[in-house]
Amino acid sequence: MITIDSISKSFGEGTPNEVRALDSVSLTITAHEFVIVIGTNGSGKSTLLNAIAGSVPLHEGRILIDDVDVSRLANHERARFIGRVFQNPFSGTAPTMTIAENLRLAALRGARKGLSVGLNNRSIRDLQERCSELGMGLEHRMETPIGLLSGGQRQALTLLMATLREPKILLLDEHTAALDPKSAEQVLQLTETLVMKHRLTTLMVTHDMQEAVRVGTRLVMMDRGAVIVDKSGADKQAITEEQLVSSFVSLGQHSVPEIRDQRRHISKDSPEST
Repeated sequence: MITIDSISKSFGEGTPNEVRALDSVSLTITAHEFVIVIGTNGSGKSTLLNAIAGSVPLHEGRILIDDVDVSRLANHERARFIGRVFQNPFSGTAPTMTIAENLRLAALRGARKGLSVGLNNRSIRDLQERCSELGMGLEHRMETPIGLLSGGQRQALTLLMATLREPKILLLDEHTAALDPKSAEQVLQLTETLVMKHRLTTLMVTHDMQEAVRVGTRLVMMDRGAVIVDKSGADKQAITEEQLVSSFVSLGQHSVPEIRDQRRHISKDSPEST
């Protein structure tokens, strides 16, 4: 379980340009939940992921992963808990290293390093087996430098690398946004498959309203650093793409307190209710 307890983060604090990126955000994410996070630009989505990953220090609040307070741990110290995929398909991998070498490094992330850190026949077979889950035939190209792959292939491998050790939480930061539509759909389907197969607790940021409606078990909407909508189960499944678009329009017409008052009014009957 992931507990996000009243976390706050500001940028440019004490200056005229101060931005409250997170404003006392609290969320409890239970094991195996697949949470979709949406919001306008600057709403705090990526800052929330960065706070969980340890990329930005908090001003207030705390974050617990399976009852372990990680709030003061650096991002490399949280590596054993967290898997992450970024928007750019070329982030998170070493382009001149082979597929096998990149996967092996990912398999060792956060683990104690012993004498058997390199590649051997057994580790290569294990990695080929996992690589076959992608359905791209890359298990037969283990010696190919990862930089020679297409963006979709590379993002699929990055996703696999992030899930090899079955992290306590998987963070996906608009990981299909930079791909062409065909590759984006392939990576999204792969995401659903891996999350369900390995029962991964997942937090996925997206700007795509179709993705937000179709994928995941829970939907969180943010605005100005605050959570303004939180729907799960049947309530989440009842939300339509038109309702989400209507909600985004309303964000430009109301203050945060007004939006918070309206956050329970998304219903399957009235797309104008938000």
